[in-house]
Amino acid sequence: GEDLVELHLHGGPAVVSDVLDTLTRQPGVRLAEAGEFTRRAFANNRLDLAQVEGLADLVAAETSSQRQQALALAGGSLSQLADAWRSRIIATLAEAEAALDFAEDEADVAARLSVSSSMALSRLVSEIEELLADSGRASRIRDGLAIVVTGPPNVGKSSLVNALAMRDAAIVTPIAGTTRDPIEVPIDLGGVAATLIDTAGIRDSDDPVEQEGMRRALARAAGADLVLALIGEGDDAPSTGWTIANKSDIRDEPH
Repeated sequence: GEDLVELHLHGGPAVVSDVLDTLTRQPGVRLAEAGEFTRRAFANNRLDLAQVEGLADLVAAETSSQRQQALALAGGSLSQLADAWRSRIIATLAEAEAALDFAEDEADVAARLSVSSSMALSRLVSEIEELLADSGRASRIRDGLAIVVTGPPNVGKSSLVNALAMRDAAIVTPIAGTTRDPIEVPIDLGGVAATLIDTAGIRDSDDPVEQEGMRRALARAAGADLVLALIGEGDDAPSTGWTIANKSDIRDEPH
């Protein structure tokens, strides 16, 4: 909503740096703060709040699914839906007012309005509830999935995390209890952001440090979107999460 000058500069960083230095030495000229143009667009009614939030999500997007969701929000998808709901509510109110103003017999106005308005408002409530129910999926796309890897010590949790991350993110040793604190590893799962969380092995232990690690492991698993529960030879399968029978190459009966 304001006059704008845009400079296209050729050359390396030195050219850009010198131009910026020259401009900022002029009276009243300064560099824009982060998000300042978006704030001005919002203040000048060029963007609404939902579009501003979508733009912020777009800047922070790291995966294709985050980008697509942010683009839809920045493009006004939520705003257009809210405007459509508002128009339907106004139409329902207008119908009620017209019925009251022009009815010959006010006795049956309430009954007739009750049927038509209830149907319209019920459909509207259903659509709003459906959107709210779907907000959890949208939030997971924006924030990323939390995938916790659990299981007893030395069952291969850190090795699995490293394999999925395709790098040595977690230390792998034959010593039981190597992992104490949860280790978070961001990954891109086919365009969906996720965080792999390697955790301490679950077993009976008198070591207070290891006990704290297990407490944190169980807490992270309780709040995860998905739990990958690794088991070894003779381990019982857990009741929750995806059970992964690891180390099949050394089993008597490979799985």
